[in-house]
Amino acid sequence: MRSKPFRLIRLLLLVPFLAMLWVAPYNRATPEIAGIPFFYWYQLLWIPVGALVIFAVYRAEKHARRRAE
Repeated sequence: MRSKPFRLIRLLLLVPFLAMLWVAPYNRATPEIAGIPFFYWYQLLWIPVGALVIFAVYRAEKHARRRAE
């Protein structure tokens, strides 16, 4: 069985993970949006951003797989 090659695009998957793991930059209450403290809306913002990152990596992998065939 052949192993899959490592692609640098996969490193993008670490961005949302590291953004949420490093709490110091977003551990504050201001600025607020509609009365929601920054701490909460920053975390909620990463849900769609993370989905977009996953989609971009998926498309890049799919494109690379098609070129390899």
